[in-house]
Amino acid sequence: MENTLTPTMEDYLEAIYNLDQKMKVVRVRDIAKSMGVKLPSVTSMLNTLKQKDLINHEKYEYVELSLKGEKVAREVALHHKIIFNFLTDILQIDPQIADEDACKMEHAVSSATLKKLIEFVEFVEVCPRAGYGWLDYFNQYCKGGRSKDECVLHMEKFIKEFSSQLKK
Repeated sequence: MENTLTPTMEDYLEAIYNLDQKMKVVRVRDIAKSMGVKLPSVTSMLNTLKQKDLINHEKYEYVELSLKGEKVAREVALHHKIIFNFLTDILQIDPQIADEDACKMEHAVSSATLKKLIEFVEFVEVCPRAGYGWLDYFNQYCKGGRSKDECVLHMEKFIKEFSSQLKK
C-alpha cells in the first residue's frame, strides 16, 4: 500500500482535526460541509484514509483520527497556521485570501522553508532595525512609495529614533 498522501488526503485529515478541536465529535456530514463536498466524496475518501490507518471509522459512526493520522493532521494544520500568519501579519494579505493561499501552499512548502519563515517573523518582531515599523514602511512602499529617496528618509528616521533610544 502506497504511503504517500495527496494534498486532498491531507486536506481531509486537517478538516477532521479542526472539526475535532471544535466539536469533539466528527460526523461525515460535518466533514462534507466543512470542505464543501458531497457525502459520497467524503465516504470514498474516508475509506482510503482508513486503509492507510489514518482514521478510525465504521459506517454510520463518528470519524476519529488514528495516532498516525493525528500526527499528520497536526503537522498540516501547523504548516497552514505558519503560512497564514506570515501572509496576514507580514505581507498584510486579506485573511480570506491568505487562508485560501495557505491551504494551497501548506502541501508544497518544505519543513526547511517553514523554519525560515518562522525565523524571519521572529526577526521582524525582535530586531530593532526590522520591527513592525519596518512593516509599515513596507506597506507604504507597496502602495506607491517606491523611490530610493523615500527609503533613505525612512532609514534616516530609524537611525535618529534608534540613536535616541540608545542614549536613554
